Amino acid sequence: MSRGVEITLLTQDDCAFCGVAKEILTRVRHDYSLRVREIDLATAEGQRLAASAGVLFAPGVLINGQAFSYGRLSERKLRRALGRQNTA
Repeated sequence: MSRGVEITLLTQDDCAFCGVAKEILTRVRHDYSLRVREIDLATAEGQRLAASAGVLFAPGVLINGQAFSYGRLSERKLRRALGRQNTA
């Protein structure tokens, strides 16, 4: 059995798309084994991760430490990426 996929969600206060991203991750968790870690962009760790992943604004999503997206999260794109992770 797969040990799951680690999702890092970079968020900030008053971010409407961050709330949407959290809802999408909650839905997607029903179909994939995910470990989700939320980090505030205002923290030193959040700023470091954003800079290294090229995240320009929230929400930023990293899959297993690799940049995936920033801004409005596409559930379809995320599901395709996770499907590829499970077959890799």
